[in-house]
Amino acid sequence: MVVRLSRIVLLAAIALWLVLVAFGNLTDYGSNWPFVQHVLAMDTIFPGAGIHYRAITSPWLQHLAYALIIATETLAAVLCWLGVWRLWRARKLPAALFHRAKRMSVLGLSVGVALWLGGFIAVGGEWFGMWMSTQWNGLESAFRFVAVLLVALVYLGQRDGELDE
Repeated sequence: MVVRLSRIVLLAAIALWLVLVAFGNLTDYGSNWPFVQHVLAMDTIFPGAGIHYRAITSPWLQHLAYALIIATETLAAVLCWLGVWRLWRARKLPAALFHRAKRMSVLGLSVGVALWLGGFIAVGGEWFGMWMSTQWNGLESAFRFVAVLLVALVYLGQRDGELDE
C-alpha cells in the first residue's frame, strides 16, 4: 500500500507542477511569449547557419504555436489529475485492477514527454536550432521536464502484484 500511495503522491506532484506551468503561461502570457517568438523566428541562432529558411516570423503563427503549447500542457495536467483520481479509487483493489487504473496517468505523462521531448527538444532544439542560441535556449529546462516525466513513467509502470496483502 505504501508503494501505491507513493505513486499517487508522485503523480499528484507532477500534475500540480503541470497545472502551474499551464496556469503561468495562461495568466502571464507575456513572460514566455518572447521565448516562443525568438525560437520560432530563429533570430538569435548562429548568423551563418543554413537553416534560417525554417524560421516562422508570422505573429499569428507564433501565437498559434504558443497556444498549442499551452493547450498541450493543460491536457497533460488534466490527464495526470484524472490519473491521480483513478489511482486513488483503485488503491485498495487487487494489483491487476490497480495496474489497469494507471492508463490515464500513463497517457498524461506521455503527453508531457511528447511536448517537451518532441516539441521542445526535437522541434525547438533541432528544427529551429534553439541549441545555437545563448539567450533563448530552453533545452536544459526541457530535458529536466523529460527526465522527471520519464522517471515517473518507469516508476508508475512497474507492476506491484507481489505487494498485494
